[in-house]
Amino acid sequence: MKKITGLFLLIASFLLNSCGKSADSSGCQPATVASEKATMVAYCTSSSISYTEDPSGLLYQIIDPGTGVAPTTANTISVVYTGKLFNGTTFDATANPISLPLSGVIDGWKIGIPKIKKGGRIKLVIPSALAYSCTGAGTSIPPNTPLYFDVTLTDVK
Repeated sequence: MKKITGLFLLIASFLLNSCGKSADSSGCQPATVASEKATMVAYCTSSSISYTEDPSGLLYQIIDPGTGVAPTTANTISVVYTGKLFNGTTFDATANPISLPLSGVIDGWKIGIPKIKKGGRIKLVIPSALAYSCTGAGTSIPPNTPLYFDVTLTDVK
């Protein structure tokens, strides 16, 4: 299975921002958060995720709030995470912490990760509009695909 590295997440996030959130000349048609909500809620139910809904449409469950510093987009974060499609396919995972600027990751992470502090763990169910939208990411993440991440925040700098 081909892995998407943390660096790829960062690069794909920048590419997503260049695509924008509306149709463009390539025919990129982003799905709305509302159109994906039922699928996201069903995923949470089948995965025993007791979610809270953020106003953005992000669904999340804080497993451990942590006790350290809460990050902002001005910080570099170190994380261990697993990313999955709703069919259970793991498209990316780290065994050891990787460092990323929080300002350079997908919007779902920018919204969700600051909800925990250093040492915390969170489950994120992210609508495609806050992930890779209508562009997808490589061959592993199709366009307009909501995603699941289990993230442990190991450090904040």
